[in-house]
Amino acid sequence: MAKTPVLTPQADDFPRWYQDLIHKAELADNGPVRGTMVIRPYGYGLWERMQQDMDARIKATGTQNAYFPLLIPQSYLTREAEHVEGFAPELAVVTHGGGKELEEPVVIRPTSETIINEYFAKWVQSHRDLPLLINQWANVVRWEMRPRLFLRTSEFLWQEGHTAHATYEEARDFAAHIHRHVYGDFMRDVLAMDFVLGRKTAKERFAGAINTLTLEGMMGDGKALQLGTSHELGQNFAKAFQTRYLSKEGRQELVWQTSWGSTTRMIGALVMMHGDDHGMRVPPRLAPVQAVVLAIKGDDAVLAEVRAIGAALEAAGVRVHVDDRTDLPFGRRAVDWELKGVPVRVEVGPRDLASGTAMLVRRIAGGKEPVATGALAALVPAVLDEDQSLLLTQARARRESRTADVATVEEAVEATAAGGWARVPWAALGEEGEARLAEHAVTVRCLVAEDGSVPEADETPGNVAVVARSY
Repeated sequence: MAKTPVLTPQADDFPRWYQDLIHKAELADNGPVRGTMVIRPYGYGLWERMQQDMDARIKATGTQNAYFPLLIPQSYLTREAEHVEGFAPELAVVTHGGGKELEEPVVIRPTSETIINEYFAKWVQSHRDLPLLINQWANVVRWEMRPRLFLRTSEFLWQEGHTAHATYEEARDFAAHIHRHVYGDFMRDVLAMDFVLGRKTAKERFAGAINTLTLEGMMGDGKALQLGTSHELGQNFAKAFQTRYLSKEGRQELVWQTSWGSTTRMIGALVMMHGDDHGMRVPPRLAPVQAVVLAIKGDDAVLAEVRAIGAALEAAGVRVHVDDRTDLPFGRRAVDWELKGVPVRVEVGPRDLASGTAMLVRRIAGGKEPVATGALAALVPAVLDEDQSLLLTQARARRESRTADVATVEEAVEATAAGGWARVPWAALGEEGEARLAEHAVTVRCLVAEDGSVPEADETPGNVAVVARSY
């Protein structure tokens, strides 16, 4: 009889494969309230690594971390009409506290533009106070009707940046820098993710923004996932909250603003972009554990050897874990590490010990080979570099091979139904075509220029719409 697979095969049921993997790789569990999640230590370890790298990149722009309250007076949200309208269906509202009905309901933050602007208006007085660059790492709540772990949950973790500038150009350029060089560089260089950089259409724009820049990635099933966004807010919130500064010329001026965010959704993207039927494949630069050294049997000499190999790899700069739990079957342990996507396994048993070798198993490139134990400390870092590059190459090849250039709405719908993306001239599509695509559950993920760069405006001649079904 054929062995029952550990995971539902992707080709049989991609959503079920995803749910299987989230649970069996011990990334997260469903929380007690519908739409919430409990992030388990291995999943949270991935988030911590993401946080550390992203935080350094954010601070390199001159941005400082702060923290703002979880509870926001409901009246704050109503001060920017488009913003409150965009978030109204997702709001969680607190009406009672301390056993009494509150005089004014408070909203659990869905995002913090309004409360942060309340304080920006106090903190900004002069042009000398600008630019004001603030970021916070926090949780937010957006009531989700169709939850899916990491992808859409009612509560999720994120960073949200908020800035105020003296001019439109400064704000525009800062939003673009975050888009390309904080988010883009991190996702490409650390997460090995392939993506398209573009701008959202007016329909898909963040509520209250004048422009939204996005990174869109293709998942293993051909659907799109928004990986992060950076928004030009113009002066909309500045007008609502009267955030003004005294210019060098002695005039009271409204500030120009940005906001930008990335979330624990990146963990879901990591699973769906790089995972296969055997589990996750974690990029080596991200992996909390880059190499695991497994003792096949509880022989004293074997245990001493795996610990020595672990020490040698650690000295070579590899994040290593020694698995000497020989009271558990070796096969079960190997499958668990494979599910978790640890890039390299080094397996040692009595036969390996006798031959002076260890079995090197590569999770990303695949395959296994015996390697002299003395060569491991030099070989493993090189293997990790190779496999980091391979993940990005594979993800890019998938997107390019499954993206069709088309001329009509009908052709775009056909291409996305076949499990891919389509590129269609925006001039031939427009808002009417965008609405027709929506009838088939297809959205314009972003607009790009003819050369693939980010266009300066929605209606720049030659703009191309990238369309797809999405998560």
